[in-house]
Amino acid sequence: MTHHNRSLQNRLLASLLGVTAVAWFAVLGLTWYETDHELNELLDAHLAQTASFLVTQVGDGHEDHDDFTTTPTLHKYQPRVAFQIWHENQILARSEKAPQKAFRSDFQNGFANLEIDGQVWRVFSTQGNAQDVWIQVAELGKYRQDILYAGLKSAIYPLFFAFPLLALFIWWSIRVSLSPLRTLGQEIGARKVSSLEPLAEVEAVAEVQPLVKALNLLFKRVDVQMANERQFTSDAAHELRTPIAAIRMQAQVALGSTQADAQKAALDALIHGCDRATRLISQMLELSRLDAIESTHEQSECEPVDVVSITRTQLAESGAAWMEKNQQLSFESPDNLHLRINPAWLAIIIRNLVDNAIRYSPVGSSIRVKWLEGPAHTLLVEDSGPGMSAADMNRLGDRFFRVPGHDTTGCGLGWSILKRISRICHIQITLSKSEALGGLMVQLTWPAEAI
Repeated sequence: MTHHNRSLQNRLLASLLGVTAVAWFAVLGLTWYETDHELNELLDAHLAQTASFLVTQVGDGHEDHDDFTTTPTLHKYQPRVAFQIWHENQILARSEKAPQKAFRSDFQNGFANLEIDGQVWRVFSTQGNAQDVWIQVAELGKYRQDILYAGLKSAIYPLFFAFPLLALFIWWSIRVSLSPLRTLGQEIGARKVSSLEPLAEVEAVAEVQPLVKALNLLFKRVDVQMANERQFTSDAAHELRTPIAAIRMQAQVALGSTQADAQKAALDALIHGCDRATRLISQMLELSRLDAIESTHEQSECEPVDVVSITRTQLAESGAAWMEKNQQLSFESPDNLHLRINPAWLAIIIRNLVDNAIRYSPVGSSIRVKWLEGPAHTLLVEDSGPGMSAADMNRLGDRFFRVPGHDTTGCGLGWSILKRISRICHIQITLSKSEALGGLMVQLTWPAEAI
């Protein structure tokens, strides 16, 4: 189905003109009705007043009138109104334009609309001073309509002449009012692709300011995302150079070696370099995804997951590493504990914290992982390693930062990933010295809404 987009200006113009036209016709109809009603009331009153005057003028002297009398015409509008005076079913007097037969042959009091000789009359009939005398006053109905039409011309003609002017004024007002939107569109359309400078919010009218603010916020997010992508590209190019060079060197050693032991050592180093490069690429891709989510403020509804089960799984996967260093790893938690979080992100958090504790703790050291249930669930990871200085703690999370003085292998991205997840999920991270084990203690506290 094809949808035809109508401009906002045309929609407003059509709506306003339509409403104005409907309102005018409604007012015109109401005016017509009220004028017709009031006019009939006024002219009926004139008929009644005329009949009342004739009643006072006609007494019992009708015996002296043997011939029917016809009154003369004294005014050009006089033929519009006619009267008859009847006595004992005989016409005593009538106006010049009155018919010979009675307006109301039933001689009843009151008003009536009657058709006589093809013409509609508005008749008022009343009894005279004597019971055998009847006064009937009538007016042609078409003359009433002429008066009504003449009165309404003064209201109708200005409406028809003013409507085009009003339509032009409404069109001009709408066009001027929407000019800030056109100006904004032209300004954005004239920008270069790389231009992400904010628009001037102060110069925008009040109705356009929310749009300008939303666009500025969008520009800011796009700028941050593009900066992250540039940083990612630069970091990837820099960091991948070292493991790839090491892989190439070990491959050359393996090719040039004639001794089986040397060849095996070179191949083992080659595999280790491939693993390191794979881990680096995986972490950088994960970091890039988290940067995109953080810059766009993307949120996803998560179902509650069992954090105890996920923690046990990650600890089991890291078993070879801490067993190789003869380390003691303990885990304490309630039987089950649930949080609203992406299970993959929770696995990354636990894996990185435990992996760092294993790497930076000496052989035979102790590591403890503990979940605390409460109003805000908390994860504790402690080790008996050398700990960290305050300056190094402040730098944790910087890309490719590794604590100096250690010869452990790593990419320096684990804490960067953890910090991104904590900001997205509003997790509070606290670093301190472990009172029980003497090394570093990392405390992660989840917000109440995640429970």
